[in-house]
Amino acid sequence: MPSPQVQHQGLRATFTGIQRTVEAIDVHEFRGIKYASVPARFERAQPVDGFADAVVDATTYGPRCPQVDVDVRHLLRIPENFPIAKEPEDEFECLNLDITGPPSAPAKGPLPVLLWIYGGSQVVTFCSAASKICDPIKIVADSIKAGQPLIFVSINYRLNIFSFGDGKEKNLAMKDQKLAIEWVRNNIAAFGGDPNNITLAGESAGAVYVHGHLVTGTPVKRAVLASGSLYLSNPLPIERGKGLIKTLEAKVQELNQPSLRQASASALVQALKECNVNTMWIQEDESFRDWETRPELVEEVMIGDTEYESVIWRNGIETLNGATIAAAFEQDERWGTKLRQMYHVVADRPTASKLGALDLVHDARYSVPVEVVSDKLQAAGKRVYKYVIDQTNPWQPSSRAHHAVDLLFLFDGIDLSFNPAAETVGQEMRKRWIQFINGSSPWREEVRFAYGPLGECKEISESQFAARRRVEHVRALREAGIGVYMPIVFALTAGKISLLN
Repeated sequence: MPSPQVQHQGLRATFTGIQRTVEAIDVHEFRGIKYASVPARFERAQPVDGFADAVVDATTYGPRCPQVDVDVRHLLRIPENFPIAKEPEDEFECLNLDITGPPSAPAKGPLPVLLWIYGGSQVVTFCSAASKICDPIKIVADSIKAGQPLIFVSINYRLNIFSFGDGKEKNLAMKDQKLAIEWVRNNIAAFGGDPNNITLAGESAGAVYVHGHLVTGTPVKRAVLASGSLYLSNPLPIERGKGLIKTLEAKVQELNQPSLRQASASALVQALKECNVNTMWIQEDESFRDWETRPELVEEVMIGDTEYESVIWRNGIETLNGATIAAAFEQDERWGTKLRQMYHVVADRPTASKLGALDLVHDARYSVPVEVVSDKLQAAGKRVYKYVIDQTNPWQPSSRAHHAVDLLFLFDGIDLSFNPAAETVGQEMRKRWIQFINGSSPWREEVRFAYGPLGECKEISESQFAARRRVEHVRALREAGIGVYMPIVFALTAGKISLLN
């Protein structure tokens, strides 16, 4: 079987990819295509506009941004003997993307495009296609089988300090992603995709970025905000960035390197590791001014959360005692006691207080934003499809339906046939996503959709939803206002996040 090729006149290139087969369905992949160049560290990237009539080898994944090594099997409870090959890293060659789709565009015309932005606390690549965990082949194959084929595009972008910069150019990850989105608009037609029918999707930090694009002038047709929004990681003042930069600058000098700009890439990664930088954030700039009131430039959105998002703060909150947790609630005279009692936080009940703190973090950072974003979109006449994921981890059900568990179901990158309930949820999730990306309603707008527990997938009423989430708590938080509950959340979670929970 000859390797698949795509001739692209605009880019003056012939891309040579690979063919893969899953469940008797052939899928073509073009990997590691460079969409932009990094001229120098901490500098804005420049788009790639051509390949000088070259035959471009698109058979292997491109390098990712340098980063601290994190075992993604840890949070997802993936068996320790599941092999994940070490991925190549290069700070100047990491702006590349992968395209997965049917062997040829069908007669009905160009295909809808799903553009995926991965998460990882804005510091690491959490589950790439190269790791096999987020391999898109099952989604594409299922779309072909359903007669609703799509093109899947996943992008690499700069992370951690390579994205954060040293104060001159901010939010380089967002700028990289905008270049990738524009590359897809300009070039996906040659691969069978429709540049005017893009669904921008991401999970966790990926969803934060997706929301950021929707409010900063990157219009797309549809979006998926899976376990994240700008309310999870909102743009922060420049002063916060200066503090982090100063700390890392001192550390690289401690490592006998002249500066952040001139240090080796490995020294920067070592500095991140020694300073325990396990999350970063979008920095405030003019493009994010008044982002809460800006319209999301999108026609329809799918949005939801898992049942136990706050697991990524669990180990950190476990270090707090009951009195410390209770004190965090007493910052507000009017609401403090009410919220503390609502979440069963009592100074001399440390276990209940830790659980209550985790419940508050979930509600404030995930459940409330789902409602706030949905209400705003619906008020603007946009279509919104809300969901919950309550299917437990397939290997360790006692870990619950935790943060990022949906990646296991959606991609089915690791065989879940040992757990029929989890496998069923994955099949249903891909089916609903494929419908949404193809412009069909995945479920009725007036209800929510529940994935799990016990493998059951169905529409649920608001009363059934109230049996799955703390609806009254969410109402109380919204009434109290973000200015009341977020200082409590910050007091409980500052420096406490970790993907190794």
